[in-house]
Amino acid sequence: MSKQSMLLPLLGVFFLVGVAHVAGAAPLSFSAALDRAEKLSPSVAAKTAQWDAARAAATSADALPDPKLFVGIDNLPVTGPDSGSLSRDFMTMQKIGVMQDVPNSDKRRARLDAATAAIVLAEIERRAERLKVRSETAQAWIKRHSQEQRKALFDELDRENRLLVTAVRAQLAAGSVQAADVVMAKQEALQLADRRDELTRDLVKSKAALRRYVGAEADEPLAGDMPILVVDEGPLRQHLGHHPDLAAFEPMTQVAQAQLHEAEAAKQSDWGVQLGYQKRGPQFSDMVSVQFTFDLPIFTRTRQEPAIAVKQQELLRIDAEREEMLRDHTAELDSALADYALLARQFERLENDSLPLAKQKVDLQLAAYRSGKGDISSLLAARREWIELQMKRIDIEGQRATVAAQLIYTYGAVQP
Repeated sequence: MSKQSMLLPLLGVFFLVGVAHVAGAAPLSFSAALDRAEKLSPSVAAKTAQWDAARAAATSADALPDPKLFVGIDNLPVTGPDSGSLSRDFMTMQKIGVMQDVPNSDKRRARLDAATAAIVLAEIERRAERLKVRSETAQAWIKRHSQEQRKALFDELDRENRLLVTAVRAQLAAGSVQAADVVMAKQEALQLADRRDELTRDLVKSKAALRRYVGAEADEPLAGDMPILVVDEGPLRQHLGHHPDLAAFEPMTQVAQAQLHEAEAAKQSDWGVQLGYQKRGPQFSDMVSVQFTFDLPIFTRTRQEPAIAVKQQELLRIDAEREEMLRDHTAELDSALADYALLARQFERLENDSLPLAKQKVDLQLAAYRSGKGDISSLLAARREWIELQMKRIDIEGQRATVAAQLIYTYGAVQP
């Protein structure tokens, strides 16, 4: 076999490996990041396990206790000529049997109601965790997107600054500017370099924050623009009562009510049944026995009623905590909506007024400098103002998207 024919299969393998690597390195979109974060989240997995456990526990919540097997000896002689004998005395019996305790039906029904409510509570907590993970991932993706926008802006400004330094040098050679203008242009370039290093650091941090949720895919390029998240105040306020933190109080109340009913059911008698078989000596007849037992809740004032009072206070505690949380979330919603409205107005002013005016000022200063009617310090000051406004625009856009994500995934009717 020739060397060329041996190399062809190897080249094919390398090509396939390369294609697989490229295919695996797909850009990370906003929605894909949220889905992947939910899939990889340990906290969501923990809440899912808790939900599965609640469902498993409910299958036996109202079941009877396990029966008991008993074995023993009745009336074994310990003195006299029949001492220690199992068969000579007619009263001696070897016995075996089963016992079954039967809690009253109200108690068993209350236990089933508590277990059923626990399933609902576990599902609400799982949904709340999923929304929390998606909200935090959305904020991390938005922050990384903003950092990349800032970095791209500085790369563009860096290219413009190099052109400016070149132009100033050419004008210096022609004798139309002073040597200090070249120094000021270089100083501006150094300041931009410092800012670019800071942005590089911030971008690394934003990738690390996103990696917390999506793993290695955080190092891939991002796909798409900043997500458009529509905030509508009316539906958010209407859905406030369905916030997972508040919705959890309904099954919590149901659990507490079921536990109260169980405590009240303790005033009723439980019962049990016992079936036994007694074997005597060969000369005597064997016997069977049936026995019923009943609880006697006659000291309710010191036994059952204190337990009932505890469960009643638990219901009052849950109701008070729900009211407190409703007030907290109402205040948080009002605050977040105010922040969003402010950021929306600031973004609109920047986009429609401040940025066009700043760009116009830069163009005028640049034209004046080229014509010899302006100085480089005024030009650089105008450029710094324009740069800062562009940075502010990116920051406000990111803050607005972050607040929108918090509102939508916290108070919106989102089904993850």
